[in-house]
Amino acid sequence: MTNPAEALVDLLDLERIEVNIFRGTSPEESLQRVFGGQVAGQALVAAGRTTDGDRPVHSLHAYFLRPGIPGVPIVYQVERVRDGRSFTTRRTTAVQQGKTIFNLTASFHRAEVDGFEHQLPPRLDFPPPEELPTVAEEVRGHLGALPEAMERMARRMPFDIRYVDRLRWSPEELKEADPRSAVWMRAVGPLGDDPLVHTCALTYASDMTLLDAVRIPVEPLWGPRGFDMASLDHAMWFHRPFRADEWFLYDQESPIATGGRGLARGRIYDREGRLLVSVVQEGLFRRL
Repeated sequence: MTNPAEALVDLLDLERIEVNIFRGTSPEESLQRVFGGQVAGQALVAAGRTTDGDRPVHSLHAYFLRPGIPGVPIVYQVERVRDGRSFTTRRTTAVQQGKTIFNLTASFHRAEVDGFEHQLPPRLDFPPPEELPTVAEEVRGHLGALPEAMERMARRMPFDIRYVDRLRWSPEELKEADPRSAVWMRAVGPLGDDPLVHTCALTYASDMTLLDAVRIPVEPLWGPRGFDMASLDHAMWFHRPFRADEWFLYDQESPIATGGRGLARGRIYDREGRLLVSVVQEGLFRRL
């Protein structure tokens, strides 16, 4: 079986079919829709491949418009909005079977050395990832064995995920939980040395657990799901260089959930506590 990290790199390696048009594969899986992080990561790759490469992405803003169909290729059309002295702007539209399913606007910025720096410290002194169980180990410990579908998913998972707080399963535990979640993550294998691949891989990962913070007071994260859940939009700001195949801490919280929508905010730190990326996402939640 292909290493899941290698499979992720392959997934992000789009086929160029015209100057500003790319085609991405979409794995045929037993899912209702294409994973949103995949579409966001591929759209960012398409945008980045139309730049000179000397300006890393510093922000992206995206909307999920329609659910993608697993197994059907996705075409990414890039509009070169602006090429300025310091900033480059690209707009990417993802199309599947003639319908727009996703829009992304990304801004790229040549790094500047002048200016000032500050950063609020991380929320807590979290335990290191080596002291924490993997998701599969924690679920096995509670259920005795992984369900078959979860076992298949665990084998294909491109990221190692370790929850800082133990998973909650009982109604009593859920009632006591704040809408917060923190995880350590890293790719399960090397991702190469292309900074754009690492940025797009982390974009993929950023959609994997962010809405956990909305669900934590309501239902077990890895138990039967009582809600149909979908990402509505996604925004990221990239502050410092990083590698997605090295451990990073994803600290997540949900300030509000109302009207069938939940808002989540995330901060991604390296092991030294330096803030690497800020993320905001809103999700749709409908009771099944």
